[in-house]
Amino acid sequence: MTPSDRYALAAVVLAALLTFATRLAPFVLFGSRSKVPPAVEYLGRVLPPALMALLVVYCLRSGLWTMDIRTLLPQLVCAALAAGLQLWKHNELLSIGAATGLYMLLVQRVFI
Repeated sequence: MTPSDRYALAAVVLAALLTFATRLAPFVLFGSRSKVPPAVEYLGRVLPPALMALLVVYCLRSGLWTMDIRTLLPQLVCAALAAGLQLWKHNELLSIGAATGLYMLLVQRVFI
């Protein structure tokens, strides 16, 4: 096993352990409590929409700053499609999948 193989294996093992630790943490911290602390309930209510807004800004940042129609238009069309599908069907997989597929089609075939 070469050093690069060991490094890759160590990185995968470390990522797996850290992922497992983050999934285990709520059970260790809250154990058999019947009620979750108010701060955690607040964060569970507020963080998902805040992260979604952050992701939208992050995804649209390149088109908004350049104001290049070939960059901005596919992004806006696909963001509107994702939002519309989400409001209509309430299915995250459908919203993300359809918007991603349309975006790939637009940037590779239409806005070349």
